[in-house]
Amino acid sequence: MEKQISGSTVMGQGLLRGLNLRPEEVDRTGLMFLVYTMTSIGLIWLELSTVGLFLDQYGADKLPWIYIASAAIGSSLGVVYSWLQKILPLRRVIVVILLLMAVPLFLFRVGLGIENLQIAGLSVEFITLFLMWLWVEACYLLNDLNTSITANQLFNIREIKRTYPLISSGFLVAGVVSGFSLPLILRIVGLKNVTIVSGTMVLVGAAILFYLAQRHQQSFPDSSRWTPEDEQPEFSSRNLKGPLQGYVIPLIAFFVMAEVLYVLVDFQFFSQLEFQNQAAGASGIVSFLGIFEGILSTFQVGTQWFASSRLVERTGVFATASILPVGIAALGAFSLIGGITGLFTVFLGFVILRFLDELFHYTLIETTGAVLFQPLPDNTRSDIQTLVNGVFEPLSTGVSGFLILLILGLTHWLLPNQTFEQFEREQSLVFVAVIIGLAVLWLLVVLAIRSQYVSLLVRSAERGRLGVTDVNMRALKRSVAETLSQPKPDADKRSCIELLSQLDPKNVGETLVPLLEDLSPALQRQSLEIMLHHPNPNYLGEIRALSRRALPPEVLALTLRYIWLTETEPDIEQLRPYLQPQVDPVVRGTAAALIMRRGDREQKAVATNTIRRMITSSQERERVMGARALGEADYLQGLRLYLDDLLQDESLRVRCALLDVIAATHMEEYYPSLVKALAYRSTREAARQALVRLDNEAIPLLVSVAEDIHRSDLVRLQAWNAIGDIGTIEAIDTLVNHLITAWGTPRRNILRILLKIGEDAGIEGVLDRIGRSGVETLIEQELMFIGQIYAALIDLSLLRAGTINGESISGDLHESQSPEQLLGRALRGLESDAIERVFLLMKLLYPLGSIQAAAFNIRSDQVGNVARGLEILDNTVDIASKRSLINILDRHSELEKLEYLAPLFPYRPLKPSARLRRLLELRHFLSDWTLACCFHLARSAHWSLTAEQTLMCLRHPTGFVREAVLAYLRIASRRALIELLPMLQNDPDPLVAAQVAQMIDELGVNGSRSRFS
Repeated sequence: MEKQISGSTVMGQGLLRGLNLRPEEVDRTGLMFLVYTMTSIGLIWLELSTVGLFLDQYGADKLPWIYIASAAIGSSLGVVYSWLQKILPLRRVIVVILLLMAVPLFLFRVGLGIENLQIAGLSVEFITLFLMWLWVEACYLLNDLNTSITANQLFNIREIKRTYPLISSGFLVAGVVSGFSLPLILRIVGLKNVTIVSGTMVLVGAAILFYLAQRHQQSFPDSSRWTPEDEQPEFSSRNLKGPLQGYVIPLIAFFVMAEVLYVLVDFQFFSQLEFQNQAAGASGIVSFLGIFEGILSTFQVGTQWFASSRLVERTGVFATASILPVGIAALGAFSLIGGITGLFTVFLGFVILRFLDELFHYTLIETTGAVLFQPLPDNTRSDIQTLVNGVFEPLSTGVSGFLILLILGLTHWLLPNQTFEQFEREQSLVFVAVIIGLAVLWLLVVLAIRSQYVSLLVRSAERGRLGVTDVNMRALKRSVAETLSQPKPDADKRSCIELLSQLDPKNVGETLVPLLEDLSPALQRQSLEIMLHHPNPNYLGEIRALSRRALPPEVLALTLRYIWLTETEPDIEQLRPYLQPQVDPVVRGTAAALIMRRGDREQKAVATNTIRRMITSSQERERVMGARALGEADYLQGLRLYLDDLLQDESLRVRCALLDVIAATHMEEYYPSLVKALAYRSTREAARQALVRLDNEAIPLLVSVAEDIHRSDLVRLQAWNAIGDIGTIEAIDTLVNHLITAWGTPRRNILRILLKIGEDAGIEGVLDRIGRSGVETLIEQELMFIGQIYAALIDLSLLRAGTINGESISGDLHESQSPEQLLGRALRGLESDAIERVFLLMKLLYPLGSIQAAAFNIRSDQVGNVARGLEILDNTVDIASKRSLINILDRHSELEKLEYLAPLFPYRPLKPSARLRRLLELRHFLSDWTLACCFHLARSAHWSLTAEQTLMCLRHPTGFVREAVLAYLRIASRRALIELLPMLQNDPDPLVAAQVAQMIDELGVNGSRSRFS
């Protein structure tokens, strides 16, 4: 039985890895997929039946008016959706939208049953079918919008990258199910009753969504959406100038062309379908559309799940985006040739064209579309994306309708006196020609975006915005070369070189080598250092020629290293001239290190003597460069004898250089020296860098330092920082493991380090190891601790003890404060620290900018700013304890906050002395100063504490805590104090030792001088 369970668990984990899901995301993802699938099945059934009835009764020539009307409806529905959010909670709005979608579907059945009634010269059946088609388009827009908004509420920005592709594939799965099942539905309920079945499916989706919204109420804000005045969109026409305007205009054209071509292909497909199936009637058209939709959706699912992402990774965004326009142009030409020559019907060409357009429009274009917005500045990106997707795309549908009417009018004018068959054939060829022309134009737009993409990216690099998703490397290198050859500041050029090194580190020399001679020495040094990460023998000639020029010593040393590390059969003898004493120490040390690495025995002996003379020289620069050369040599031979002396060298630069040598040569016997150097301010940074260079080998050393409570907080922080800088999987594992068990300052430090690790590796590491549920547990721990603080403030009557006239007491007034004031202020500090840790934990789950903005506003003294911060949290956070968190951050009394914390921390009043003892039971969670304040209050109030609490705190590593305990014992138990004092005479803290000596004199204590432990 256990084997079966473990086997199923392994299979489940493997399935989740295959789907790129985490266990805590399965429930929400599955329900959202089910909602989208059920509603989409109903809408596809409605669409196909509507198309069949409309084409059979009234023909395809009325479709342009539908496109025009649907554009107007699409542009207005967003306003309706926003209005609903102002009057209803969002978790109600998403359900109401589906109900509003479903109700007209049942009314349409009534309209389809009225055959002879006319209104304003139009039959009720025609009006009903016209409205049905418009409502189908409106429902698709509402369903997509509803699904997107709901998913954004249920998942944070990192989760949605994994979950939304699966959710969105619900539409494709619905296409498969509805397409193949539609012929069966027609047989069972009839064509006109499909509206009732469709409405029922939407209601089923609404019921599932209602259950989902109730189950995850914390994911939805209680208030309406609200944007502060100073956070209004910054997008305006004045922002679109220069390069930005040159990029945004073709970007808008890209999406407009995609929609226009989609509508033209859609119109001609239905026109040809009507013409070819005149005898089959509505049922024949609907059955064909069902089978077509089922086959198409099957291919769409396969493409979306298995091909889209891989195609983008291998060919790039622009190559992927070009597939559809190239395919449309090629198939259009194929259809045009077939129609002109009569080899096959135009209908066949449009069937293939429609299949291709539908297949790639909802897979490749949807996948690559979002990437095209990435080069835009952060402050305008979302506004431009809303403008493009929310305004221009719906309007382009209406423009397509007018274009179709124009083409139809021109064909009627240019082709008079034609038979119906001839006119349909000639008209279809005109549409094919127009589609080919627009496809070519769309391809030119893609090429324009591509060139502007690179230009905008390079300009962003000059401003220090380093980042790229997809780029034409050849164009980028050309742009970088142009930038480097122009008279621009070195800072801009440095950014371009850094960008190129990130994008194509192995081939960076292809761009930089031809420019090396014209660059400044600083840029030459930067370029050579980058090229040395991936040395290429193809550039040996240019680098050798550069080395013969008059170069600064640092640049010459880099050229020598590049040449002799890249040369397959190096002539080491050529390095001997650089060993002469008159050569600069930088070059001499580099040459000696290279010879020791690749020379024979005699050559190594000469180089060893050179380095020996350098490290024993009286000149500091000689010793520094000699020590650095030791780190570049593979084998130190007899030079190890000098390491101890160098570690004690009077020069700080020499000692720091030797720390790097220890790491570079992995001399384990000197690792304690690295740890020791970490404790001194002068060598701390060099020791940290050396330990980071040791990579995973240094982790146990750093953990021992970080866990040593007798070391200073600064040294322990440096140890944690070094583990974060190592950044390997093992380092992140170490940080996450200690995050779970640490508390107070160590937990805060670890959180900050994990958040700073590049490319969100630290954040993903936490979520991979403990998951979202684990982070929520840590947040709940902090909230429970805050509850303990409020309970202490209330029971100890300290609510006003930490303030004077409503303001916090300054730390400079400690001597004049009462023990109650000291403890009250210390507890307020603990509350502030816990809230800070909560915000750091939330940054693991939600966008850093949103959490940072909320924290900044909540810390404000202005009521309006606090309200704004709480509103941001309400619209961002979806943890189970969200309501408790928001209420304790709001301006409520401590007693009210405890009521809100009741699900996590049920408060029971205690006597003051009992509450203080309860507080000391939590001593591992309290700060050192708070512990000391507890004993001062117990001494002042003459409250008794337990022997265990007293003895444990007497062993505390912080001196002032031990001072407070001794002062308490003097009042509470003089006999116990007399027994303990002889054991404390040799306390390492001089203040505590002086206190003990004074007490011994006052109390006349004699006894053993052994150390208390």
